[in-house]
This record gives sequence, C-alpha cells and structure tokens, in this order.
Amino acid sequence: MKPKIYIDGKEGTTGLQIYERLGSRDDIELLLIDEDKRKDTEERKKFLNAADIVFLCLPDAAAREAVTLIENDRTRVIDASTAHRTAEGWDYGFAELSAERRAAIAQSKRVANPGCHATGLIASVYPLIQMGLMPADYPLTVFSLTGYSGGGKKMIAEYEGEGRDTKLDSPRIYGLNLHHKHLPEMQKVCGLTYPPVFCPVVDDYYKGMAGTIQLHNALLTGHPSAQDICDKLAAYYEGQKLVTVAPFGGEDPMIAANTLAGKDSLQLIVCGHEEQTIVTALFDNLGKGASGAAVQNMNIMLGLDETTGLSL
Repeated sequence: MKPKIYIDGKEGTTGLQIYERLGSRDDIELLLIDEDKRKDTEERKKFLNAADIVFLCLPDAAAREAVTLIENDRTRVIDASTAHRTAEGWDYGFAELSAERRAAIAQSKRVANPGCHATGLIASVYPLIQMGLMPADYPLTVFSLTGYSGGGKKMIAEYEGEGRDTKLDSPRIYGLNLHHKHLPEMQKVCGLTYPPVFCPVVDDYYKGMAGTIQLHNALLTGHPSAQDICDKLAAYYEGQKLVTVAPFGGEDPMIAANTLAGKDSLQLIVCGHEEQTIVTALFDNLGKGASGAAVQNMNIMLGLDETTGLSL
C-alpha cells in the first residue's frame, strides 16, 4: 500500500514547491483537500489523521495548532515552519550532519525542517565544531544572500508587481535588530555559546542563496589554513549525495548566489589563505533551504533513496 501524504498549507510558496516535487510520483498517494475546505478545521483534521506523513507549511501558530489536531500515534509530521526547530521531542531534519541524526530522522514521528538561512550556516559551522576546529565560543559572523522568494507570496508580489519601488532594484539588508528567527536553531544545533552576528540580504532575483561565514584562522584550534579547512570539510561530507564541497577556492573568481537555483543540493565553497577563511554555502532557498529538504526528510522516513523526486 502506498504511503498517504498530506500537505497542510499547499497554497504557500513552500507547500507549492513540495507539491511540485511530489505531484508526479507514483510511489506515494497525495491526499488533496477541496479548495473551499482548506481552512475548515474539521476537514483538515480528517486529512491530518488519515495521512502517514504530513507536511506543515503554515505560520508558526497554525503549525502548533495542526499538531494538536492529530489524534493518533501513527501520523508522522514534517514541520516546515519555525515552530518546532528547537522544541523538545522534535528531530532536526538535516541528515548530512551525522549518521546519528540521519538514523533519528528515519525513525522519527516529528521532524523539524531547517530554516533556509540556518541551513547555510549550520552546513559550515556544525562540522567545524564537531571536528574540534572551531571553539564553541567562537565570535562568529555571517552574511546570507537570498532571492526574494524567501519572503513568501507578499514579497514575491512586491518584487514582481508593476510600478514597484526603485529601492527593490538593489540588495537590501534586513533583520537589523539582529534577532532573526533562525538564530535560535543556529545556536542550538551547532552548540554555539553565543548566537552569531547574522546579516541577511535580499536581492532582486527569484531564488538561490549564498550564506558565508568569515573566520580568523588564529582563533581556530590548531591555526588551520583555509586549504586545511576545505580538506576537513570535504572529508566530513564525503559520500553525501546532497551536500558536497567544491575544490579549494571554487571554480569561479566570483560566487553567484543563484548558481544552484532549481536544485535540491548544497555546495560548500572554501576560500582564503593562511590567516583568514570564508566558507560559503551555496544552495536554493526553496530547495535544500526548504521544500527540497522536506522531501528529502520524507524519503528518509519512508526508507526510500533520499534523492527520489529531487533535482541534483
């Protein structure tokens, strides 16, 4: 019998992207609620309890409410919102970080899908801390470039509308209060003593993300060079299908944030010299940064090849 899958919030950007990845698959059964009942709590409750796996593509409060509507111990949940990323009893859905995390996802009833900006930072920082290269109290700074699709339907309409404001023609720094909603998961998952100083930037392109950490090598354990860091990260992710490390310095003198738009993979690019290093996580904010990661987690939970239905 095919596993039954329900997307609660299919009309949003993340939900639509998940649907695109699942709609043509014949190894699952997609449960589709009537459009005129998609906000009917009782009707949603029926679908939530009928599914084997549910994707929650909802605002945080609605995602928490949706979990309370599940009255059986069989339905498994992948939450794409921020609501449960640091919550007890939820497994963080970034399988490449460790064999133990992958095994936990495979058996989990409750998986929290990572945030897009958090994905970029964690892909770089988590291994460095686990390998003992970066102290937990390192004074970390990061900037992260994203396409405007990360802002959802309202921001997409703002960028694509007629007669738009000319300020949208250039990159815009946001999150100026330095309390971005992805910071708690960055700090908790990586085990950082202090949250990083995080600077997100949105620009006039649809999708694609480049999150860059900036390192003083003298503050790292053993004073490694940028080449050493590249080699260590390549060894850490060796054999992974969706996370890879580029040859040292990358293949281009410039890094374009939309290089992996349309892909569900992530690539780390390490640049620098003996004293300073930058590590850039290059990926699609709607792919490995959201919907692609969610489908990858579903595949793992169902015991399927993790790349099924994904674009490499």
